[in-house]
Amino acid sequence: MDEPADSIGALIDARARECGTRTALIEPDGDSLDYASLRERVRAVAASLMAQGLTSGDSVGFAMGNGIDAVLAVLGIQYAGLRAVAVNLMAGRDVIGYVLAHSDARRIIVQAATREAIAGALACEAFKDAARGDPPVLIELDRAAAVTHGTDAAVPIARGADALLMYTSGTTGRPKGVRLSHANLLAGGRNTATGHGLSETDRALCTLPLYHINGLCVTLYGPLVSAGSVVLPSRFSASRFWSWAETFGCTWFSVVPTQVAYLLHDEQRIEPPTGLRFGRSASAPLSPDVHRAFEKRFGVPLVETMGLTETAAQITTNPMPPGKGRIGSAGRSHGCELRIGSPADSGEGEIQIRGDNVMQGYLHNETATREAFSEDGWLRTGDLGRLDDDGFVFVTGRLKELIIKGGENIAPREIDEALHAHPDVLEAAAFGVPCVDYGERVEAAVVAVPGRTLDVVELLALCEQRLGRFKRPDRVHLVDELPKGPSGKIQRRRCAELCAG
Repeated sequence: MDEPADSIGALIDARARECGTRTALIEPDGDSLDYASLRERVRAVAASLMAQGLTSGDSVGFAMGNGIDAVLAVLGIQYAGLRAVAVNLMAGRDVIGYVLAHSDARRIIVQAATREAIAGALACEAFKDAARGDPPVLIELDRAAAVTHGTDAAVPIARGADALLMYTSGTTGRPKGVRLSHANLLAGGRNTATGHGLSETDRALCTLPLYHINGLCVTLYGPLVSAGSVVLPSRFSASRFWSWAETFGCTWFSVVPTQVAYLLHDEQRIEPPTGLRFGRSASAPLSPDVHRAFEKRFGVPLVETMGLTETAAQITTNPMPPGKGRIGSAGRSHGCELRIGSPADSGEGEIQIRGDNVMQGYLHNETATREAFSEDGWLRTGDLGRLDDDGFVFVTGRLKELIIKGGENIAPREIDEALHAHPDVLEAAAFGVPCVDYGERVEAAVVAVPGRTLDVVELLALCEQRLGRFKRPDRVHLVDELPKGPSGKIQRRRCAELCAG
């Protein structure tokens, strides 16, 4: 399946022209839009922005919860030839303030529910310290606006022009702004559509925020490329998830491992809709025990994949049913090239990527951009992994997260998976802590399934049984939640900092 356009705007035009009466977007408790109406509303947003004196390449932020308005905002920005800046609503005030300053945003599209938080971020010191010009103006969408400006087609846009600026979690410093072009986003949508065999009859259930690369590229651009449709609840709900899928005839969904765990441990009796072809899990490794338990309970095939913000989401996928995937593997590369850089004798090394989906670079950060690529032009993901004889990728950890105890490398994921084998563990994250005797010792933070109680002694015994005494955590911390970045990845360094107290 090839994308029929050179820009997001041109793709929207093509969809309205070819299948204008087909449903594109659905809000469970609100409206729906077909492709012709989607184009009309997107053009209205674009026209409004252009009428405000914005010029090609200017940055416009969107700070909105999921729903049709959020889709109109991001697509309208891109249709006008502007750069959409995704604002992570779960980030703290200072992080949001820094992002809005660093991105050079001239306008921020907000909702009544987000206006106060964004205004507070613009008033904080982090914004003032990083700002290079006047503060951006906050605006809201007018759903009733008519198209009064513009032309009958999208603004001509080069495939390499920036379409999206999405910030990484910044676990080791300030967040980095990932520049993704129209070509990158089209490639990301195409990789999802072809990797999962999506067609115009497929309907996605999107429960990840659109400021998340998975939510945006996978469950918005994937259906846009395949001429399918999307159901957009305002937020994830384990208790309503399956009823949404059944009521609106969803055929697939994309989630992160935390959501998989919540669905698995939700105690209501569930009969998943028979029309669901598959679910996909990405953004962080999925515990094999959790994977098997999910499929056994719900009977819905769960396809594990891998993606990054820097690659417009998906880079690998397991085979689609009835093909057989490999539990514990992120699948094979799809739509891009993948290699293991400088593999050790074990075959393990850094996972590196090359393809049309790979970012343009980091905004205002030439050093970080240069360091992100190998000398021969491959993106360095920072993930450690190995390939088996059939090309399946097994992610073994992060370069900067390995625990080195007594000179031996320990992958935190080994400990995570041992802890996930306990039926009352919802989430787990192992990390290294400085130690006089061994250099580092192993500790872990664990979240219990709601309503359950965990016994630390029992967890330690489980880890020792599975991993041996050397790799067993020296200490397990019971916590209410684990810190995560915008892509859903657990931030192990922050776990260590929080547990140190």
